[in-house]
Amino acid sequence: MHDYPGGASAIPELPTSATVGSLNITILGINYAPETTGIAPYMTDLAESLGERGHEVHVVTGYPHYPAWEIDTSYQGRSIDEIVNGVHVHRRRHFVPNPPNALGRIKMELSFGARAASSGWNTPDVIVCTSPALLATAMVLGRARLTPNRPAIGVWVHDLYGQGVVETGAMTGRSARATSRLEAAVVKSADGIAVVHDRFVDHVVNELHVPRERVTVVRNWTHVAPIDVEDLTAARTRFGWSPDETIVLHTGNMGVKQGLENVVEAARLADEQNLPIRFVLVGDGNQRPNLEAAAMGVNRIDFVRPLDDQDFRTAMAAADVLLVNEAPGIVGMAVPSKLTSYFSSGTPIVAATDVASTTADEIRASGAGVVTRNGDPAGLLTAALQLAGDAETSARLGAAGVRYCATAVGKTASIDKCEQWIRELVAGRN
Repeated sequence: MHDYPGGASAIPELPTSATVGSLNITILGINYAPETTGIAPYMTDLAESLGERGHEVHVVTGYPHYPAWEIDTSYQGRSIDEIVNGVHVHRRRHFVPNPPNALGRIKMELSFGARAASSGWNTPDVIVCTSPALLATAMVLGRARLTPNRPAIGVWVHDLYGQGVVETGAMTGRSARATSRLEAAVVKSADGIAVVHDRFVDHVVNELHVPRERVTVVRNWTHVAPIDVEDLTAARTRFGWSPDETIVLHTGNMGVKQGLENVVEAARLADEQNLPIRFVLVGDGNQRPNLEAAAMGVNRIDFVRPLDDQDFRTAMAAADVLLVNEAPGIVGMAVPSKLTSYFSSGTPIVAATDVASTTADEIRASGAGVVTRNGDPAGLLTAALQLAGDAETSARLGAAGVRYCATAVGKTASIDKCEQWIRELVAGRN
């Protein structure tokens, strides 16, 4: 039994009944708190918010492992059942690949899916499956559809698998086409689909052949509260950042799709030109060892382990520029989860990404940053220095991000829409 904010106590079973006006909701996904990056914060926020609204919420999830790709050693045994912040959390241990190559990820999803699908269900009104993990979702949906008087089924799509394996180069040819066919079969078998960005709708409708009326857009929301840092100079000193250097901060996963070799090379150029700039990469991921090896001898780049919530928010506020970096070829497979946190910070953003990408669209829509070509270290270096050197533009972009949080990616509005989507799924079955 584990304790993160709110405490925990053991529980024996999945949902059996609901109070008047409330629903029994089971949410399935491999990522959940205490993971702090990627999908986990959204899944946790949704579950806890629905619980606060009077629903009985059960989460079937994995053991914490992301982005380090190692199971947190404080989580032992094969299963843990607990109540955390009013949510019934059912953890099932699964295989974790390290490094997480394509075959390893398939094995992980199958191992989690087998355990999740064999969990002791009773009678939830609705099951919401998150994708990723697609294979686990397929297994749970297969079991649910065989259940007499089955619950309503929804799939909450954060990443597009078929597009993703092509854009990252993880699969080609037949294997990529097979992935797209599987993804289409899974989402079409659900009663409804929620996607996290408007750009995803066209792909789900036109490529996966889901009827438009079954697709709902529920935007990812800002899950990090802004922080008022009274003394930014003191905060920078605590992080080891000089007051006379531009700090470019990247947070979150260090994986293939981030393409952070671009940042290492930008730092190398800064060394060669003796420029007053430092790139700080905060987080973890399967590419971190390779990046650290590539950065040997480069002085203007730092690697920092994941920060706690307070330091994370302080670092974003104290940096001069926040960075989103995507590998060449990444266009529409996902929306970086870090963006919503970045918007809330009031710090301007540089996005090194394809000009036609979903990320670039989001930067333009928010007005919170500038877009520069990905895979271009010199361009990244120039964009960061120019932005940091223009105090008026930096302040304007930072303020635009804060406004965008309030108008487009607010938590309450997104949770409201997700709850309404869930109620409509149930109503459609009754």
